Amino acid sequence: MTHAEEDMSTRSSPARLRPLFVLAIAVGTVLLPLNSSMIAVALVSIRADFDAGAAVSWLVSGLYITTAVAAPAMGRLGDLIGARRVFLAGLVLTALASAATPFVPGLGWLIVIRVLLGIGTAAQYPVGLALIRAESDRTGASAASALGVLTISTQVSVALGPSLGGLLVGAFGWQGVFLANVPLVVISGVLALCALPAGRALREAHLLRQLDLPGMATFAVAMTALMALLLSITTGVRWWLLPVFLVAALALVGWELRSSSPFLDLRTLASNTALTSTYLRVGLTYTAFYMIFYGLPQWLEQGRGLSVSVTGLVMLPLATLGAITVLMAARLEHRGGPRPLLIIGSAALLIGGALLASMLHANTSIWLLLAVSGLLGVPNGFNNLGNQTEMYQAADPDSVGAASGLYRTSQYIGANLAAAVLELAFAGPPSDPGMHRIGLVVAAIAAVLLVAAVLSGRRRSPA
Repeated sequence: MTHAEEDMSTRSSPARLRPLFVLAIAVGTVLLPLNSSMIAVALVSIRADFDAGAAVSWLVSGLYITTAVAAPAMGRLGDLIGARRVFLAGLVLTALASAATPFVPGLGWLIVIRVLLGIGTAAQYPVGLALIRAESDRTGASAASALGVLTISTQVSVALGPSLGGLLVGAFGWQGVFLANVPLVVISGVLALCALPAGRALREAHLLRQLDLPGMATFAVAMTALMALLLSITTGVRWWLLPVFLVAALALVGWELRSSSPFLDLRTLASNTALTSTYLRVGLTYTAFYMIFYGLPQWLEQGRGLSVSVTGLVMLPLATLGAITVLMAARLEHRGGPRPLLIIGSAALLIGGALLASMLHANTSIWLLLAVSGLLGVPNGFNNLGNQTEMYQAADPDSVGAASGLYRTSQYIGANLAAAVLELAFAGPPSDPGMHRIGLVVAAIAAVLLVAAVLSGRRRSPA
């Protein structure tokens, strides 16, 4: 091979980030999706142990609300004092909260544990992306494979969460889904200490001013009110939360526009349309995803009449293909960027939504259900990697942590919106008409995403 050919080969296949470095971040980032999905199979046992009623649902929504608020705060903190420090601090908080679980005297304290887990597990993704960005800039290595690994690990952990949770509850009781965090934290912590760079020194001078605590607090009030309002749609709308949200949002805008070091740089967000449109797209994408992820199993059990175990098998292609397509998406992204991924993912989601709206009935064959499940797994890998790459490229290098935190916030706003839409679509026990309405909503969301992706691609193309 000539020197020219070697040089061309080097340019076409850029170096990758160190595997141990990527693994350390990936193990930490699976904590949140695992804690989000494992709890589903433990709720019945928790309700029985504490003789609790509907309040047990706060174990789910409490984590979502906390994560939506804490993720951008942890990202911002990582940008200021060092991503590795925040990554490790989140692990410590997660371990302490999980280890305290067997000693909680009541459901209220267990909800507090879930809130602490929401704060601790919210840290790893935003600061992990900040670490990847810094290491990629420092070494010149491509971040594409690292982003793919994070997407795959998230997909797999979400998919396997309920199955793993079932095994843990069967072996150790409901406490097992909390205590399982401890060995993962230990592994991630050891890897982090060995592989993650220490980063810059702690900047104590003017730290409180740079953190913009009033901005964080106002953002927390606004997001908590919004998320609680969306969740209340399923049980009876708490309209008083709407003015709370609006007042907090207006106060947030007024404060951040005057702040010299804003928690949310609204001027930058307004001018960075690529970043803000990514957040909107992520919110819509995850609304559709969670409608499928939580709505389809309910219909399979109660509408189609399948057992829990068979329902899990029918959902398996969705999870499996979601992980496999990330590998395909990573190759395509390397050649054409994230836009083709979003077009393919949105088109597949549109077809899947149309099938949900027209093909599923109480007598639908298992083979067709498996085929539909597999098709619905295709958009996950393409959309997740495409959106993550878009956000990574659009974010300011000095504030990747905060930008990645808002990415998580968008996800969980979508999750809560999905819960509300599911309740309205089913309007009672899951049935064929309810499943068809869900399919129509998913297809409508996918159509909007597809048009946006195509038009955005045209705007970027020639010139």
